Amino acid sequence: MASNNDTIGKTLTVAVSLCVVCSIIVSAAAVMLRPAQQANKDLDRKSNILAAAGISDSSKSVDELFEQISTRMLDMETGKFTDAVEAEGYDARQAAKDPSQSIQLTADQDIASIRRQARYMPVYMVENQGEIEKLILPIHGYGLWSTLYGFISLEGDLNTVGGFGFYEHAETPGLGGEVDNPVWKSLWQGKSVYAEGSYTPKLAVIKGKVGAGTADAEYKVDGLSGATLTSVGVSNLVQFWMGENGYAPFLANLKAGGA
Repeated sequence: MASNNDTIGKTLTVAVSLCVVCSIIVSAAAVMLRPAQQANKDLDRKSNILAAAGISDSSKSVDELFEQISTRMLDMETGKFTDAVEAEGYDARQAAKDPSQSIQLTADQDIASIRRQARYMPVYMVENQGEIEKLILPIHGYGLWSTLYGFISLEGDLNTVGGFGFYEHAETPGLGGEVDNPVWKSLWQGKSVYAEGSYTPKLAVIKGKVGAGTADAEYKVDGLSGATLTSVGVSNLVQFWMGENGYAPFLANLKAGGA
């Protein structure tokens, strides 16, 4: 008589075997695809940095264009460049989760709602004969539904916005998601971050539109229609990163020639 294959033991053996085989396949695929995933991640990062810097040329690859950009690591506590960590392979997002590599922000400091700030941040520069033409700075902060990650670029005067944009967020499409709208992003270009002689940021997103009669219009950007909390979040993250707990000490040192 044939043996009974419908026993609990045999069923469990088949189920466990399938799980083990599937786990091996998935793990092997993840390992094999990791280099390609990392390459795509690096390509996307470079593309967004180039976009913030306003650099484009359809005849050249992203890697070729990125040769114009130099990367330095910044110590956020001193506001100066550092060689303590290597830029290649550094992940500021992961570093911010590690207490040994990050700074715990107080409630008063944390206007961008990021909780912890990586001690070291990569900064990107377009230089010409030793002079900075564009400075591209990573920024992030919480909007309505998500943390928005992006870049802001400054012109050589270290005050005028050359470009602005986010590469990752989960804001509401058609509302907060309009942070991706090229028209809105273009409104940032030419705006000033600081008033003359100050490193307290004035740049902010306002409620409504900036008109010809708007006071201090050079520091203001149109709010996103129907997305008040996202607009406030963007304004807060810009204020944080361009303020005393962000890049302001670095910009002051850089301008004084001491970075």
